[in-house]
Amino acid sequence: MPLTLPQLDEPREAKEKCGVVGIWGEEHPARLAFLSLYALQHRGQESAGLCTTDGRIIDRAVGMGLVSQAITQRDIERLDAHAAARATAHAGKGVRKWGGAIGHNRYSTMGPSAAANAQPLVGHYRGGPVALAHNGNLVNAVQQRKELEGKGHAFSTTSDTEVMLALMAAASRDKECDALAEALQQVSGAFSIVVLHQDRIEAARDPFGWRPLAIGKLPSGSYFVASETVALDVLGATYVRDVEPGEIVTLSDDGLSSRRFAEASPRRAHCVFEHVYFASPASLIFGQTVQTVRERLGAKLAEEAPVEADLVMPMPDSGRSAATGYARASGLPYREGIIPNRYVGRTFIKPTDAERAAAVRVKLNIVSEVVRDKRVVIVDDSVVRGTTTKIKMDQVRAAGAKEVHLRISCPPIRYPCFFGVDFADPSELIATNRSVEKIREIIGVDSLHFLSIDGMLSVAACADVAGEHFCTACYSGEYRIAIDPALRKHAMTGNC
Repeated sequence: MPLTLPQLDEPREAKEKCGVVGIWGEEHPARLAFLSLYALQHRGQESAGLCTTDGRIIDRAVGMGLVSQAITQRDIERLDAHAAARATAHAGKGVRKWGGAIGHNRYSTMGPSAAANAQPLVGHYRGGPVALAHNGNLVNAVQQRKELEGKGHAFSTTSDTEVMLALMAAASRDKECDALAEALQQVSGAFSIVVLHQDRIEAARDPFGWRPLAIGKLPSGSYFVASETVALDVLGATYVRDVEPGEIVTLSDDGLSSRRFAEASPRRAHCVFEHVYFASPASLIFGQTVQTVRERLGAKLAEEAPVEADLVMPMPDSGRSAATGYARASGLPYREGIIPNRYVGRTFIKPTDAERAAAVRVKLNIVSEVVRDKRVVIVDDSVVRGTTTKIKMDQVRAAGAKEVHLRISCPPIRYPCFFGVDFADPSELIATNRSVEKIREIIGVDSLHFLSIDGMLSVAACADVAGEHFCTACYSGEYRIAIDPALRKHAMTGNC
């Protein structure tokens, strides 16, 4: 029987929560959307999917795993041929109108990791077939679902995304209504979405702007939306602007247009964890390039928590940018002493403690020559549950480090997130009801310091986005909107 590494329920890392793309007016929209999903792979690794339209019917390809596993070359060719049928239909009228595609990478927040919940989801309303892909989390989905079921709506998935499709169908019974706007006015929480219709794509963002959603323009002149600007870069698109909180933008044969379903909240709730961890370092998020912000977070950390040491090392890969900033600000040498094994896959065996420790040691190798007899500062982006962080610190110590000082480029995560981040159960968070000193004892380092909330916000803020417009609920417990007690219970039982 072959030896298989256990799945790591990675306590240090939070799970990314989905990426979306939408392209209209290109000859091969599925191919371009597929490439864009590659650029957004870091936002979700459970499943991926694409949809195209021929002007009448929406075709769909979804699968479990990474983009390359979930979507085949045959899928792409079929979807592009389907989209091309729209152009062929219009060619006889003297004009060739190319169609569009939307795509999605998923990591589950509402609904388990299952093929049935893979997105985009497809439904129908009075306006015809529709496909929808969603990044975020609806805090009133449980309530809305019960009400819709009471009215006779049958759900085929456990995803909160299907609630939006159901609300569109319910709203469209009125011929004159704006079905998408009316549906979005009834949901609460975080959502950046793309919606594929027969003749257009619509993209929308919640009034608080929790998750990013960027608009780009391709060299051909076609418009493109994506969760991050790194997806625009892959296709050579030019960044135009962000979809505004409370806005619906339409990509169609007529270009780009806009309308509002709600006014933007006076105080936004941009997820600061996008800057700390989620987003690609190459992306422009909330007015700043992520790499620049992370380096400045590290520099601020060095200012707040200096220590006498011999070198600075990052915890790969997400701590690298902050470690660079810490080293530069502190004047300490920067060394790569923890080397990740990029060829370790994930399986779904529930690990024992011994198996978990072995898996961590396989995934990360310590360069003994770098750390032996040295006072080492290790910089990481966050500590969530803490279990494998301790294993990693023990590895560094076992490799001969004289002192181990851990520096974290965000505050302690003490509270659950209900807006699309995998911080659902407070009992799993090492910082809940524990002092920093107690956390230090558990992890087993010589010193431990987390960046302060004020320090973090001073770095995340810029000329376009003030610090007050960032959500810090997972650190402070201050939520922008009321959380349904049923959702809190749902989270505590692990069903979120």
